[in-house]
Amino acid sequence: MHDINRSEILTQSPLGAELDDPERAVLSERLGMVSLKAGENLVNEGEARRTLFILAEGRLCVCKTVGTAEETVYQMRPGECAGTRAFVDGSTRRAALRAEGEAKVLTLEPEDFEALIETHPRLVYKVMRAIFRITHGNLMRVNLESAELRNYMLGTGGRY
Repeated sequence: MHDINRSEILTQSPLGAELDDPERAVLSERLGMVSLKAGENLVNEGEARRTLFILAEGRLCVCKTVGTAEETVYQMRPGECAGTRAFVDGSTRRAALRAEGEAKVLTLEPEDFEALIETHPRLVYKVMRAIFRITHGNLMRVNLESAELRNYMLGTGGRY
C-alpha cells in the first residue's frame, strides 16, 4: 500500500467534511497512521483505548463476541470512523476492529485533539459536531435494522 494524503482522507470522511482546507491541514498534523495486515486486530472488544479511528484504505470488520463465537456485525468503508464513544467518554470498546485485507487507518488520540482547544476552538467545535452526527447516524442505522428484524420475525410490515 502506498502513502496516503491525510487531508484528502479527511475531506472524504464525515469527520472532516465541514472543515476548510486550513482546518483540515491542522487536524491532519495530529493524525497518526497504522498499517494492518489481513486478519490483524486494530483494537479488541473490551479494550480501554480512547483512540478515534478513520479508515483510510482497505476494509475493517466490526466484530462482536456472541456466546463463544466472534461475528462480524458491520464492515467499514474508507472514510468511516470508529470509536467515537470511547473517544468522547473513555468507555471500553464494545467491539473489535479487524482488517479484512491490508488496511490503513488514521488515528486521533484525545490528548492530541484536546490540545487544539486553545488554538483552534472552531475546528474542535466542528469535529465534535461531526462526531455527534456520526454517532447519531450509527444509532439510526441500528434502530432501522432492529425494526426490520422485528418485522421479519413477527411477519409484520407487509414486506415479508
